[in-house]
Amino acid sequence: QLQASGGGLVQAGGSLRLSCAASGRTSSMYGMGWFRQAPEKEREFVARIALIWSGATLAYADSVKGRFTISRDNAKNTVYLQMDSLNPEDTAVYYCAAYMNRVSYSNRAPNYWGQGTLVTVSS
Repeated sequence: QLQASGGGLVQAGGSLRLSCAASGRTSSMYGMGWFRQAPEKEREFVARIALIWSGATLAYADSVKGRFTISRDNAKNTVYLQMDSLNPEDTAVYYCAAYMNRVSYSNRAPNYWGQGTLVTVSS
């Protein structure tokens, strides 16, 4: 189970931090990450981070590089998404995702989804 939180309303240029706490088969998880879906658009990849190595690999969508930072706390089975310099184009429902193996992780095809948390950026 994935429980996302931290969404809300923020002005352009502001910051938010999303959290995603995992429970259940956490020891089997390969990685976690975030997707987002804006109104009338398809769900898109935002960021991911591997969980199984101390030197975790991670990746970002080009649209958020340099503004968003994904991090993890393995002890808490929680992944965070620090979002800075937000702009109205970042408005979307953000979904937490879990990858259970290297293939799903590499293909950005999560095995599990959490519920969404709405982020609204006003201009």
